[in-house]
Amino acid sequence: MRHRQAAARPRRRQHPRRRDAQVPQPLETHSPPHAQERPGKAKTLDPLSIPTELQTALEALYGHYEKTYRLWENVGIEVPPCFIVVCNNTSTSKLVYDYISGFHRENDDGSTTLENGRLPLFRNFDEFGNQLARPRTLLIDSEQIESGDALDKNFREMAADEIERFRREIVERTGDRRQAENITEQDLLREVMNTVGKEGRLGDSIRCVVSVSMLTEGWDANTVTHVLGVRAFGTQLLCEQVIGRALRRQSYDLNEDDLFNVEYADVLGIPFDFTAKPVIARPQPPRKTIQVKAVRPERDHLEIRFPRVEGYRVELPQERLTARFNEDSVLELTPELVGPSVTRNAGIIGEAIDLNLIHTRDLRRSTLLFNITQRLLYTKYRDPGEQPKLHLFGQLKRITKQWLDTCLVCKGGTYSAQLMYRELADMACERIARGIEYAQADGRRIKALLDPYNLTGSTAHVNFTTSKTSRWETDPRRSHVNWVILDSDWEAELCRVVESHPRVRAYAKTRNLGLEVPYRYGSESRKYIPDFVVRVDDGRGESDLLNLIVEIKGYRREDAKEKKATMETYWVPGVNYLGTHGRWAFAEFTDVYEIESGFDRMIGTALRDETSVAR
Repeated sequence: MRHRQAAARPRRRQHPRRRDAQVPQPLETHSPPHAQERPGKAKTLDPLSIPTELQTALEALYGHYEKTYRLWENVGIEVPPCFIVVCNNTSTSKLVYDYISGFHRENDDGSTTLENGRLPLFRNFDEFGNQLARPRTLLIDSEQIESGDALDKNFREMAADEIERFRREIVERTGDRRQAENITEQDLLREVMNTVGKEGRLGDSIRCVVSVSMLTEGWDANTVTHVLGVRAFGTQLLCEQVIGRALRRQSYDLNEDDLFNVEYADVLGIPFDFTAKPVIARPQPPRKTIQVKAVRPERDHLEIRFPRVEGYRVELPQERLTARFNEDSVLELTPELVGPSVTRNAGIIGEAIDLNLIHTRDLRRSTLLFNITQRLLYTKYRDPGEQPKLHLFGQLKRITKQWLDTCLVCKGGTYSAQLMYRELADMACERIARGIEYAQADGRRIKALLDPYNLTGSTAHVNFTTSKTSRWETDPRRSHVNWVILDSDWEAELCRVVESHPRVRAYAKTRNLGLEVPYRYGSESRKYIPDFVVRVDDGRGESDLLNLIVEIKGYRREDAKEKKATMETYWVPGVNYLGTHGRWAFAEFTDVYEIESGFDRMIGTALRDETSVAR
């Protein structure tokens, strides 16, 4: 959304209006779920693991800010334009601030390593790792105001002239010389905040302000050109207050037409609409509630038991590493995955501009290759408490290059440089590591790690109520549970198929069953709940039934690839290796019209394999 300051005769500023198009939605983070803990420091979130969508929004808006900054610099404006980020809480604001300006990461041995800011113009450290005495990025929240920690210890020396001017103003305003002589760090920080964009004042070096709720009103900076919302906005008034920070004119001089020149503010993540109307909520009739439960003891012979897996241990052979990639190894970078890659910002009238990621394509391929390989080594080939296996770096670099050349696809204005984002880098590493494990399948061992306090789950514990009307009443000869709660018509088709198949002995939907599959998606550890468990006689007799986990999937996003690969590469081999919970297999159906024939074909293949073994 791009707001303009209307060209008109001098008058009181009116509220802004947006163009007639859908506005960008707020980028909301709730104590960022994607942020990982920093290694070596407990319960400290990692700024480099903020959500990919947020990194993309920051990069896109920063790309346009950089052009604005250079334009101001070329025409001789002494103060820089100001970029503000509005966050939902102090945890989020600190993560965004560290990501933008840089931070020191604490290592296991107590030393620290500088992670410089990812947006160069906003870095608070120089190229040698020294903190700048005059900060470029400022964090404004209640904690920072009270502590004054946002300012460097050399700030007083570097800003001596501006501080002296501040003292004179205090004397002129209050007549209290003692107060002027005893300026605290908190007083200085407040003055820096209040003088952003004012030449010769303490805040004239500030280019970016990261705030929680202190910029909603009463902040008199007129150099704000870019605003990013990283929070939910519950009322229209709050949106107006935040956007209002960017709508103070820089100049009230009239042009040759006796009008103001048009000035723009570029805003992302803040919904703004004067045309919203109240919605009438009509009374809804109550819905029938049913109880979904295991039918006991009448159907106890149909009980399905399963392992409760918490993780996996993989042991690879000590030999030359190779990789075998398949279609699930492909990573497609699209705006759906990384966030909008091109955003058109326009006022009601006037020129529109595109915020994009073109400037990121200048990253060298060798730099990207090194960073992905390093991340792969440190996350996949490093035992807890141990040093990374540096002797594998050369082999991993070769395999990483192979993956980048064959499996990375960039669409919709995205670029390979976005793999520098921590979450996307971890997605790439997951696919590369899985390709290595595919190639080493004959020599590897995978062991599933079970919950030590609750090794086994069972359909006997299913008991919940629901008012969902999409449901299937199960055949009492085929299911321990009385109802299947459907998420789609495809699942109803599967119920029909398994209940009519002569080789099926029992089945159950996994809703509220407790069957969870741990997997990783990017930097985030997740748990995946499959759709069904089906017990099948594949030729080994009633005492050794095959437990088949079935997934019904129409549209396959990137996370669906991770789920399928985890089941085939880790969960099924790991559980079968234990040998304590029977035999397990996995099947995914992606076409509703092929469910019956595909199920028949899979059972037939299993029977033929068993027959050939018996011979």
